[in-house]
Amino acid sequence: MHLKERGIILIPIDFTKQSLFAIKQSYNLAKYTHSRLVLLHVYEKTGEESFEALTKLAKQTEQESGVPTEFMNVKGDIYKETDRVAEEIKATLIIVGLESHMRWKDIFAPSASKLVRKAPCPIITIRGTEHRDGCENILLPLDLSPETREKVDAAIQFAKYFGASIRILGVFDINDTKYENDLLAYSFQVKQFIKSNGISCTNKTIPTKNIAETIVEYGNKIEADLIMIMNKPSLSVGEFLSGTETQKVVDISNIPVITIQPMERESLMSFGTGF
Repeated sequence: MHLKERGIILIPIDFTKQSLFAIKQSYNLAKYTHSRLVLLHVYEKTGEESFEALTKLAKQTEQESGVPTEFMNVKGDIYKETDRVAEEIKATLIIVGLESHMRWKDIFAPSASKLVRKAPCPIITIRGTEHRDGCENILLPLDLSPETREKVDAAIQFAKYFGASIRILGVFDINDTKYENDLLAYSFQVKQFIKSNGISCTNKTIPTKNIAETIVEYGNKIEADLIMIMNKPSLSVGEFLSGTETQKVVDISNIPVITIQPMERESLMSFGTGF
């Protein structure tokens, strides 16, 4: 991931409280990166275009944020169109507000799951309405998969934008001693690398049987403002039915979650959960 300055932040909206809250939470990031905002309204039936409401919302957003704002009105499926439009306009980031009553079985139904798994850029999902004016602590869960290494640079980039600290969390099965030792060594290496970039960093390892729950619980304990996880673009049948750990984090987290898209690889072999 490389969050370029003067990028485009795409925000799908349906005028629910949560989607409007997502817009307000985008202001600081847009300012830091000199990005413009694009509000995407996807409607299913003719007559639901809401053109006047969108015009008013875009004008209000630009006045409040001081950031150039425009909107797009597209007919179709919200999940498919968000990804399509993001690719078409070369969006740098997608910010999505999730309703607090929705569970992963709803969010990660076949169509909605693709919104996260197939997105052409990182996605920040926001649940709850706690306003976060900036970002002081970034929680970086680590495992030993090839993909997870890619988020270290992304975490550094975000930390530099916000002047934030990075909190590394290694989670492992208490019965897997070799994995625990390898993870401890890797976490220490990552901490040293982050510190060499002038960023405050701590690392912690926790044995657990419930990875997603442990990550969110620790995030709340350290008052994290953002949890950074790695997407797993392809799912096995079992994972599709039960939800990957990354999906579960998105589902249960009251803390905003950014999902980073891994680079394409010749080998799809993975040695961890994708954090």
